[in-house]
Amino acid sequence: MIAKRAAQELIPYSIINLGIGIPTLVSDYLDQSKYYLHTENGLLGVTSVEEDQVDPLLVNAGKLPVGEAVGASYFHSADSFAMIRGGHVDVAILGALQVDGSGHVANWAIPGKDIIGVGGAMDLLSGAQKIIVTMSHVSKDGSPKLVECCTFPITSTRTADIVITDLAVFKWKDSEYELTELMGDATLGEVQEKTMAAFQVNEELLQKEGNR
Repeated sequence: MIAKRAAQELIPYSIINLGIGIPTLVSDYLDQSKYYLHTENGLLGVTSVEEDQVDPLLVNAGKLPVGEAVGASYFHSADSFAMIRGGHVDVAILGALQVDGSGHVANWAIPGKDIIGVGGAMDLLSGAQKIIVTMSHVSKDGSPKLVECCTFPITSTRTADIVITDLAVFKWKDSEYELTELMGDATLGEVQEKTMAAFQVNEELLQKEGNR
């Protein structure tokens, strides 16, 4: 549901980087002939691949098997990061451990646990034209992941433009997040209860909920 909603934010023929986890599912909801999927280990033109067609040497940055589109191009990972840092990636879709009321994203480390590494997230948050975060609204223990201030190390000071969870869609507007849409059977009260970050409610949504 989250990945399908994220796909609706994408413009055909844009260059898109999909992060690990939920973001990898976004490609299932795209006409892959109309979008250019990028991976920071050096491929533009990533597609999904059937199990019997898997090449163990052809993987994305998360080491998952991928396919190659007609016209795909390969390049050194340094060139791939130069594309990111140079602003040539239109959209980055990332998972997150936390997003705070300032739009900061924490998605690479939990204090006290083994650190895998920041990967390309820091560069993507700095260089991509648009940032979409896809994540569950609460963690496994039920604690909110939209928080007042990140308690995990932040990945960048860049503000995430859109946050899509299993309960709601938030868009950055006038220096804060605006709740623009409820997902599935979620209610406004449920979102307010499970969100620690301050946010405004879109007037049309507020009116719609008030008329229920």
